[in-house]
Amino acid sequence: MSVECFLASEYDPAQPDTAGFHIIPVPLERSVSYGNGASRGPAAILKASQQLEAWESGLAPGKSGFYTAPVLDCSGPAEAVMERIENAVSHALTCGAVPVLLGGEHSVSLGALRALAKAAKSSGETFGVVQFDAHADLRAAYEGDIYSHASVMHRAVADLDLPLVQFAVRDFSQEEAAVRQTYGVTHYDAYFLSRVGLPEQALPDGFPHRIYITFDVDGFDASLMPATGTPSPGGLSWREAQFILERCVQGREVIGLDVVELAPIEGLHHADFTAAKLTHLLMGLAWQSRSAL
Repeated sequence: MSVECFLASEYDPAQPDTAGFHIIPVPLERSVSYGNGASRGPAAILKASQQLEAWESGLAPGKSGFYTAPVLDCSGPAEAVMERIENAVSHALTCGAVPVLLGGEHSVSLGALRALAKAAKSSGETFGVVQFDAHADLRAAYEGDIYSHASVMHRAVADLDLPLVQFAVRDFSQEEAAVRQTYGVTHYDAYFLSRVGLPEQALPDGFPHRIYITFDVDGFDASLMPATGTPSPGGLSWREAQFILERCVQGREVIGLDVVELAPIEGLHHADFTAAKLTHLLMGLAWQSRSAL
């Protein structure tokens, strides 16, 4: 299957071993629990990226080189898909690139986190996860599935022992509230952000210098991002998200990221463009964070 290359309208596609970023399309859709269409998200983001400017908020990560990997095979058992994701991310790390996953459902983050956790263990380094989402995704299993999109952050904190900070969550269960307490999950829920605002120090003392950012597009308010399986009111505006991201990245190194859960709606171009613009912004912040080292 051919794949459109990210922002090829502005930059010639780079080779894997020279690119600063590996963009990995992962059209996984197996555990969605409401609206469907997440499998079409990666292609929509890549198509919409052709309308982006080379600069995003004064940053031009494309200068470091964009390599868009082949569309990942998402057939077969969940564990097999996670292994393929892990291999693709490990390849990006071997090439010295930042892995950028385009989902697909949120479960895809697990494969990336496994690859990064293995690399961190071998190097003796640590990293933390910064999550933007309408949902906590901290259920031990959902509908009997430990690989559900609703369980991906539980896998991160319970199985991989990764520190986690959550932003903009507004739909979660009593079980997930208990998991937050058990694993010390820092959270700035949507209600808190709207009433109190973001503290000067967005990430807690002792949080790792190296971070992975996972952004479920339903973290945005439903008026901005209706094209997702579970659009929810009370989410972030574009500028609020950008402000929080900039504060989280300040003084840290972004080692990987994903944008997930876009479920395109035919004719609704602004949602696809917003997801592509978000991906570009995240890469810009990652590039800036690594350039400061």
